[in-house]
Amino acid sequence: MKLNELKANEGARFTSKRIGRGQGSGNGKTAGKGQKGQNSRSGGGVAIGFEGGQTPFFKRMPKRGFTNFTRKEYAVVNVEDLNKFEDGAEVDFAALKAAGLVKKHLDGVKVLGSGKLEKKLTVKAVKFSKSAAKAIEEAGGKVEVL
Repeated sequence: MKLNELKANEGARFTSKRIGRGQGSGNGKTAGKGQKGQNSRSGGGVAIGFEGGQTPFFKRMPKRGFTNFTRKEYAVVNVEDLNKFEDGAEVDFAALKAAGLVKKHLDGVKVLGSGKLEKKLTVKAVKFSKSAAKAIEEAGGKVEVL
């Protein structure tokens, strides 16, 4: 095969419409744009987002966002992460921070029930999911809500 024998795939190449090139082309005179009106003029058409004079959607939307000032954000720890501690240990925020499981206190610590706990621990936190409390008590530990 030589370069001069290469052919494009069927339908890959097509000639573009030559508009405004005389009556015989089928796209002469008004060049497929109809008679009069905004879209027939050069540079015609409406701006992006224009809604016929109605206030556009982007202008109707609030500009500054919203922050719920009563929202509580918790430092989250999973039950499986508590296996780092010694058997019979007391786990509170200070212990979790020392172990590197949480960084900031935020509105307190919430313990979630992902994973399996194999140690008997006393866990002190602001919130516990039902599955986390169940997992800690099944392992022989205690749950203390602060």
